[in-house]
Amino acid sequence: MGHVLAIDQGTTSSRAIVFDDRMRIAAQASQEFTQYFPRSGWVEHDPEEIWQSVVATARAALKAVGAPVAGIGITNQRETVVVWDRKTGRPIHNAIVWQDRRTAPYCAELRAAGHDRLITERTGLLADPYFSGTKVKWLLDTVEGARAKAEAGDLLFGTIDSYLIWRMTGGDTHVTDATNAARTMLYDIHAGDWSDEICGILGIPMAMLPEVRDCASDFGTCAAEHFGTALPILGVAGDQQAATLGQACFEPGMLKSTYGTGCFALLNTGKSPVASQNRLLTTIAYQLDGEVTYALEGSIFVAGAVVQWLRDGLGLIGAAGETQDLAAKADAGQELILVPAFTGLGAPYWNAECRGAVFGLTRNSGPAEFARAALESVGFQTRDLLEAMQADMGGASDTALRDRSSATLRDRSSATLRDTSSATLRDTSSATLRVDGGMTASDWAMQFLSDILGAPVDRPAVLETTALGAAWLAGQRAGAWPGMAEFAKGWAVDREFTPSMDADTRDARYAAWKRAVAATISAAGE
Repeated sequence: MGHVLAIDQGTTSSRAIVFDDRMRIAAQASQEFTQYFPRSGWVEHDPEEIWQSVVATARAALKAVGAPVAGIGITNQRETVVVWDRKTGRPIHNAIVWQDRRTAPYCAELRAAGHDRLITERTGLLADPYFSGTKVKWLLDTVEGARAKAEAGDLLFGTIDSYLIWRMTGGDTHVTDATNAARTMLYDIHAGDWSDEICGILGIPMAMLPEVRDCASDFGTCAAEHFGTALPILGVAGDQQAATLGQACFEPGMLKSTYGTGCFALLNTGKSPVASQNRLLTTIAYQLDGEVTYALEGSIFVAGAVVQWLRDGLGLIGAAGETQDLAAKADAGQELILVPAFTGLGAPYWNAECRGAVFGLTRNSGPAEFARAALESVGFQTRDLLEAMQADMGGASDTALRDRSSATLRDRSSATLRDTSSATLRDTSSATLRVDGGMTASDWAMQFLSDILGAPVDRPAVLETTALGAAWLAGQRAGAWPGMAEFAKGWAVDREFTPSMDADTRDARYAAWKRAVAATISAAGE
């Protein structure tokens, strides 16, 4: 009984994938759900619609495979907040999504009061609307009667994983894992517990918070009424950490970059947290058997979402896959630069007030040029992240880690250590970036990424690395899947993209991007 159900609850859709005992996809189902934008910079989801999409996709995938399942692994959009009534189970408001910027003024107050230093020291994060803590405060301050109910112990808070588990277990289990807790701005990643001091500053009652467990643990049992059979929930990780596991980035210095709604690069720093000097985040990569592995993370708010904008916002394309052919047809004489700061800029800028901008428009600019600029914006932003990582690792206090990482994070390659312990990696002197997520299906986008980084980019044979990481947590916890070392040996390359752009062109294109970002920030009054 080596089949495992992975629930991948993302920002724009929910997916359920059943992996077989050889860790191959046996069945899958997906369902999009509604995105709500009540005001500029605000993003919400209906928690009930999310729940129903999870139930529908899980039932469909399990029915299609028709085989016994050892357990469930859950991976989820991080930082998104749900607050619900302990007695009725009803959310008090729509979920506030990680992209939402409504709490930017309060974050500015936290910084002005000097609380940002404490927040960074304890949580590894910044005082930014991206994270869950200020979203919870907003709900308690805004929804009528919410604060009184919270103080009376009648409300529960959770990221999406907590909410799903609570629903699956019929309210028996209010838990989360260390990776999701680490993204709330309320969790002390060094002490391994919620910070009562930060909760006090934000006015969040500790009784609202879930119990924090290892990524592979017993999270309760999903009742048979939901998916047709009772199943143990054995693995949980936030989506980017799950992708790190699915990419087998188990060694310090290894790096992956995931391209979904946003883009997120995680660099494994091992047992030692590295304090960023370049506005990256210090976070938890995973926690197994009570032992924490840390990471540096760079977060981009808009990656795949820029393609969705071309489709739904501008109506320039009918499907995401059209961007590749359009980009290839773009006029080489035009150099459109799109800064997709639709909900502000993430790392390394962290500017909540910025909004999107386009530079270099001509009378002849059309869908092809917009498609190319959209795909290129993802490559440019990735280089921003990896150059910041290069700088941080050059100053890391852990000499051994610094030596391992900086050897492969230099000369603009900004990439990752080769996994020299994996037989599937080729013997190459170049550093390699492991990529995953929906956008990696675009050969054009991945080739540009390789070109602008000046480094090889490896696309894995299994693109569903986020779901695979969650499945691996549950599968190995159930004793049905292999441990870390054997799992890593199974990692394999589908295609390697190597740079074809000359260094002068690469530097000129990136310099133009940096000017465009500076102008965007200036236009926001910063």
